[in-house]
Amino acid sequence: MIATIFITLAGLMGAGGVVLLAASAHALSGAGLDSAGQILLFHAAALLAGVALMGQGVLMRPLAVAALAAFVIGAALFAGDITLRVFAGQRLFPLAAPTGGTILILAWIAIAAAGLFGTPRAG
Repeated sequence: MIATIFITLAGLMGAGGVVLLAASAHALSGAGLDSAGQILLFHAAALLAGVALMGQGVLMRPLAVAALAAFVIGAALFAGDITLRVFAGQRLFPLAAPTGGTILILAWIAIAAAGLFGTPRAG
């Protein structure tokens, strides 16, 4: 069930990333939406890869689930804050984008740890 949730969220993140990149390229160049779109797209792909690796037992499951959830939360905070600032002229909350970025950094460290403690595969 958790894999289905993460796959669905990855699809939504990917779609949102494409929308933000298109808006940046066609209407709002230089507003920062390109960064928000890239964060969403990169982490959508990472989310899918994480689900696949977790399913293969390569990543330690509890740590991987936490890291994948952090990918979603961190990317949403980062992209959401930038997007809200561009379209509504306000922020989610003070330091939301840097908080999201920090969560993403910690999530990548957690993925590294999940790989270290996962079940090694032959070949």
